[in-house]
Amino acid sequence: MTSNPDRPTISSSSSSSSSSLLDIPSPPSRSESLTPKHGPLALNAFEALENEGPSPAEGDEPNGHEGREERLRRRNLAKSGIGIDESVASSSGSGSVGSLDVDDDERENEGFKGHRRTSSLGEARRKMREKIRSPLVSTIKLDELRDTLEIGIEKKFAPLSIPPHRRLQTAAVALWALLIPICLIVFLLCLSFPPFWVVLIPYLIWTQFDTAPDYGGRPKEWARRFFFWTYFAQYYPCSIVKEAELTPDRPYLFGYHPHGIIGMGAFATFATEGTNFSEYFPGIKPHLLTLESNFKIPFYRDILMAHGICSVAKKSCANILSQGPGTAIAIVVGGATESLSAHPGTADLTLKRRFGFIKMAIREGADLVPVFSFGENDIYEQLANAKGSWVYKIQKNFQKMFGFTLPLFYGRGLFNYNYGLMPFRHPIVSVVGKPIHVKKDPHPSDEAVQEMQQLYIEELMRIWDRYKDLYARGRTKELTLVE
Repeated sequence: MTSNPDRPTISSSSSSSSSSLLDIPSPPSRSESLTPKHGPLALNAFEALENEGPSPAEGDEPNGHEGREERLRRRNLAKSGIGIDESVASSSGSGSVGSLDVDDDERENEGFKGHRRTSSLGEARRKMREKIRSPLVSTIKLDELRDTLEIGIEKKFAPLSIPPHRRLQTAAVALWALLIPICLIVFLLCLSFPPFWVVLIPYLIWTQFDTAPDYGGRPKEWARRFFFWTYFAQYYPCSIVKEAELTPDRPYLFGYHPHGIIGMGAFATFATEGTNFSEYFPGIKPHLLTLESNFKIPFYRDILMAHGICSVAKKSCANILSQGPGTAIAIVVGGATESLSAHPGTADLTLKRRFGFIKMAIREGADLVPVFSFGENDIYEQLANAKGSWVYKIQKNFQKMFGFTLPLFYGRGLFNYNYGLMPFRHPIVSVVGKPIHVKKDPHPSDEAVQEMQQLYIEELMRIWDRYKDLYARGRTKELTLVE
């Protein structure tokens, strides 16, 4: 059984086991108290129910219909063990105590593919919320439910015996995630030394007049092929699925979905050679587009432009696409709004009222290429923020004030598998769809734009329907266009 290196998994040990990975003693029998005497482990809901008394023997119906309902309730609870595998909840023998699977050597083995277990803590919490509303557990005390939530909460630290290439993968992701604060700290340190002012002051003045972010940046092939980005892509890992050839005699506009929390897959695919983009699509020069405010940060702006990353402003899109055949821009269409819908197992896209990128493609005669990245929404957990909730209102007000959102999310840490700002290891598969041919029209009508958007949505849905059972097996809902 493969275990997730980023999230603790919960398994069960029967009364016949002599030892476990945590050296948990054998669970008490039915006649004994079910309160654990060693360690912080809590009982699952089935065991809490067992504490009410022995179950009637098979075929024994002391109260007729009431006895059958009791057995049905026990059976349903056993089958839907909270936060554990389906095979764990069993009514045979003495009660079972949840235990933690902490085989960190197995976590870090070579064959690990990053698949997430259904027994992750996030899913355990979601299942518990559903069970609290269920009439089947209406008789279970709230204290017992609270105790059940405590299963596996203790922090899990990364082992020391991690292979070097795994450490490099983590370092590469941490470098990109912390690049903005690193650049700001370096700039402030340089600013604190007067001898550097002779260079910094002209640099700051020059950045205010530099138009490179609107004209393709300053892409450097060595920057895109920097060896760290290979480890960056292998961390999840990121990969490309190619549906059709893209000839270099046309300009292209890639629409990337979904946004996710940060858009790690978009960076790996279009800004680096970590996924070997140039081998899949030779002759295509991609430019990933981002907010114009990112080019106000000293040093950081230059790193972005070295990777071909440019501003997402209209003039930037037009300037790049007008450079001729083979040029391409990649836009994360959902933007900041869509990041608020980035929850694991979902694919809620902000696309219904997104016409700007369609108009740009028609005006410049660039073929539209839908790209759907399976797994982009699964690398972080986000606090529940349903529309109308106070959390959602605060986030939308923040977006109106500052131009970007503030998703309340968490991942794993650098040295632990529970909480932190590092993304979880989960495969990100970017499926590049078939190009939609676009005829150039400097002044497209609204009908032409809507018709082209419909073709785009149909191709995007085709990608989802074809690959969802392969790359989105753990989904909790189908692809939805929310707005």
